[in-house]
Amino acid sequence: MSERLVVIGGDAAGMSAASQARRLKGPGELEIVAFERGHFSSYSACGIPYWVGGDVAERGELIARSPEEHRARDIDLRTRTEVTEIDVPGQRVRARDLETGTEAWTGFDKLVIATGARPLRPPLPGIDAPGVHGVQTLDDGQALLDSLSGTPGRRAVVVGAGYIGVEMAEALLNRGYEVTVLTRGEQPMATLDPDMGRLVHRAMDGLGIRTVVSAPVTKILTGPDGRVRAVATDADEYPADVVVLGTGVVPETSLARAAGLPLGEYGGLLTDLAMRVRGHENIWAGGDCVEVLDLVSGRQRHVPLGTHANKHGQVIGANAGGGYATFPGVVGTAVSKVCDLEIARTGLRERDAREVGLRFVTVTVESTSRAGYYPGAAPMTVKMLAERRTGRLLGVQIVGREGAAKRVDIAAVALTAGMTVEGMTALDLGYAPPFSPVWDPVLVAARKAVAAVRAAE
Repeated sequence: MSERLVVIGGDAAGMSAASQARRLKGPGELEIVAFERGHFSSYSACGIPYWVGGDVAERGELIARSPEEHRARDIDLRTRTEVTEIDVPGQRVRARDLETGTEAWTGFDKLVIATGARPLRPPLPGIDAPGVHGVQTLDDGQALLDSLSGTPGRRAVVVGAGYIGVEMAEALLNRGYEVTVLTRGEQPMATLDPDMGRLVHRAMDGLGIRTVVSAPVTKILTGPDGRVRAVATDADEYPADVVVLGTGVVPETSLARAAGLPLGEYGGLLTDLAMRVRGHENIWAGGDCVEVLDLVSGRQRHVPLGTHANKHGQVIGANAGGGYATFPGVVGTAVSKVCDLEIARTGLRERDAREVGLRFVTVTVESTSRAGYYPGAAPMTVKMLAERRTGRLLGVQIVGREGAAKRVDIAAVALTAGMTVEGMTALDLGYAPPFSPVWDPVLVAARKAVAAVRAAE
């Protein structure tokens, strides 16, 4: 008899795992059943702001593989079906058909939990009013587009100034809206240090996006029709015809918690290097519902990114399909943009380094994306953290124009390799005037960091 692999979650991690397991074992060896509560599978949630903003023309362009395509590969993908309970001792899950309301148990020999993350939706008065939108799924994106097309007003408020917040601010600006961003933080992009976030703030203001910092939202105000009309803070009210929430996410692990599976400090599932849930031989977990090892700090973190989710799925699928693979951890690399401003980070911020007890130096340099004399050279700012005495690279943040963000990959590789800033200065990077100055901006920062480490001895 064949074994049955059950997958909870039909997006990046879940369906990558299912597809990889199917490559290794045919239907006669392994039956694969996957449950997805939404309408879609294997899509790019990261692309939703660009679809809303018009850079991506059609919703279908964000879908890598449809439910029908998965089924054609002998994966029994059941959409609009939500798993409501995991019975670990009984090796079964209970699922509800969201169209009919019927429930049934499905047994498993192997289980993959890929339940993703859920948006933080603060319990504010008016938060559920028409015109207030999250942007976690394709259904969310479609609901927002429908709201925009059905609303005559052109004032938008974005609550939160992280990746989703700044990307949605750009999307709404591109659609001709007057955009205000409210953040409770000291500066936008809390994934950067405040001094680098200040550069983002200045650029957003220059683009016509009003950004209000240290402004926690207290309530959503509605009109006589019940629809949103403004967003309130302690200090002011901001008129709004549409509100987009970009307040972050947390691991969606309510099923796992109820089943008694191990969770970490951030509420994510804890796994071993093979992405197997700790203490459970036949259960794996991956994607935004897990915590991962930070290779720089040595601690567990919750880093919800599609890149990690797809890698987790590949590892899980290999192991569930009888092979072997591991996921060693992350260094926390992420890039984003708002209009023509590029934003990147990897490794630790100053706050992160202090929290784990590291002593460090910081340097900041101004440079350009190309040789200064070459047409199109654009400014960029690079900030680098290095450990005192050892000179080990701890983190890099970059804010600049075209050609800035992907330079963070140099630092990501150096962090993964455990390089020192002195070792980085010898990296043989590509050079020609259209692509870089003679000394790449990241290496200029590394040279300055070497001097700072020596001065701190």
